[in-house]
Amino acid sequence: MDTYRAPLRDVRFVLEHVTPLSQLTALDDFAHADPELVTGLLEEAGRFAAEAVAPTNRVGDAEGARLVDGGVQTPEAFRTVYRQYVEAGWGAVQHPAEFGGGAFPLTVANVVKEFLTSANMAFSLGPLLTTGAVYLMQHHCSQEQLDAYVPKLVSGEWAGTMNLTEPQAGSDVGAVTTKAVPQDDGTYRITGQKIYITYGEHDLTDNIVHLVLARLPDAPPGTKGISLFVVPKYLVDDDGSLGERNDVHAVSLEHKLGIHASPTCVMSFGEHSDGAVGELVGEPNQGMRQMFTMMNDARLGVGLQGVAIAERAYQQALDYAQERRQGRGPNAQPGEQTPIIEHADVRRMLLTQRAYIEAMRAVCYANAHALDLAHHADDASVREHQQKLADLLTPMSKAWSTDLGVELTSLALQVHGGMGYIEESGVAQHYRDARIAPIYEGTNGIQALDLVGRKLPYDGGAFVTDYLGELRELATSLPDALTPIRDNLTEALDALEQATGWLFEHRESFNDVFAGATPYLRAFATVVGGALLAKGAAAAQQALDSGDHGGFSPAFLAGKVTVARFYAQQLLPSVHGLVGAVTAGADDLYGIDPEQLAP
Repeated sequence: MDTYRAPLRDVRFVLEHVTPLSQLTALDDFAHADPELVTGLLEEAGRFAAEAVAPTNRVGDAEGARLVDGGVQTPEAFRTVYRQYVEAGWGAVQHPAEFGGGAFPLTVANVVKEFLTSANMAFSLGPLLTTGAVYLMQHHCSQEQLDAYVPKLVSGEWAGTMNLTEPQAGSDVGAVTTKAVPQDDGTYRITGQKIYITYGEHDLTDNIVHLVLARLPDAPPGTKGISLFVVPKYLVDDDGSLGERNDVHAVSLEHKLGIHASPTCVMSFGEHSDGAVGELVGEPNQGMRQMFTMMNDARLGVGLQGVAIAERAYQQALDYAQERRQGRGPNAQPGEQTPIIEHADVRRMLLTQRAYIEAMRAVCYANAHALDLAHHADDASVREHQQKLADLLTPMSKAWSTDLGVELTSLALQVHGGMGYIEESGVAQHYRDARIAPIYEGTNGIQALDLVGRKLPYDGGAFVTDYLGELRELATSLPDALTPIRDNLTEALDALEQATGWLFEHRESFNDVFAGATPYLRAFATVVGGALLAKGAAAAQQALDSGDHGGFSPAFLAGKVTVARFYAQQLLPSVHGLVGAVTAGADDLYGIDPEQLAP
């Protein structure tokens, strides 16, 4: 079966007991988001994702996006469901009311994004970028620009993109060469080419608003000389109507491993004129700082892709394991074939998927929860603390969740055995689609460098030290009924603190620190995920002990405890094996030259 069911119970449990929505609705800005309203919203989002969007996943993969007469044609099913998406207002959930948005917390909006991404990752990428464009513009654009573009972006009638990458400028954005020449009327003429532009051209909306990095004629070299421009597909007249076609075009589409229905475009600016018309955002040479507003929002969104695609693949693997009969189970009669879910190794794979998905979801939701408090809490010190926490969690949300997204979709394929390798099963598509996420929005190696290079030094290292102390307090507070979780979490924290101390001690040896960055991020995120699962297990155990189940069944609550215990005993110990990689230094990495690496 290749269907999708929104995990509403799991989400409600996280929002009640792990990243409490009640902390957000206590704030004036979110007082309208009462539990009954949020529950209804998420139930409807889950229904829309499952019934309207999910059926387009296989169709979109088979049909793909096509370049037709200079435009891009998306699958017909996409055009239909996108109209439904706009009519229902799903794109407006998190945006400010002044632009027609619902002004819900990011924590809630990200649940909707998770459901949509599980249903169809290729489809979800367009709305994800539009949301990021709105977020950037409301922070950096003029009032005139906001009035001209943002309401239509919020409604979903128009779409937004980010245009950074060029053939010679991938992760090294400072190498961008696209030019922006000022004009007498205050606009700029943009010339150059961008590659890998997701939804750079399509037929889902009336207009596409491109956010483009380019250089002014007198700009300094590197990232300090990059400015940001709004370059719409169609110019917008003073009355808000669409004017003439701008000189920005898709010249080709990439042929990709997965997400076939998501158009990944090579975009040309000014190929048929003296340049595409663009408007400067903010001050000159501030483009990289401005674009990071969108990129950081997108990094959490991409982290959710890891959660979402793993959830979709897991559900399919679980269904298959209960239907497929093969071999003799431990309690079967001779000659009787049993469902493969009765075999221990299949259960190991399923429980590994389930435990990691719950941990990943908790980390990503905690990240969004911290951002909501950072932007809306009444107390300035709370806002500052929560912003640092969000900054710390962002590279973990993005890198850990997307790395695991690939690993867990691979496990889902393995549960299917040989059938998983056959496209007909549908699970192979999830594996192909998942592979892009570790590359998006700064490769995962860059996320690890960000963690050790920028986030660990906060407050001279005191912030991370204090955070680890909070996790230790959580561990030590666990009841005796959760002793296996408490003991394993405490030991993993010991190992993580050892690795963290080594990085602090060697912080002047950049190569040594950077050599250990990726295993360190994995270790840190694994511990944070374990701590959040432990927090949920404690809440579940208390509900079981008190008899007040809070609307959850005893079996569901007991399952939360079992999953957290499995994670603590069988997945969390991997942290100990990562310490050696964190602390090995860079001697061996640089002690071998390229000739020696050759076969």
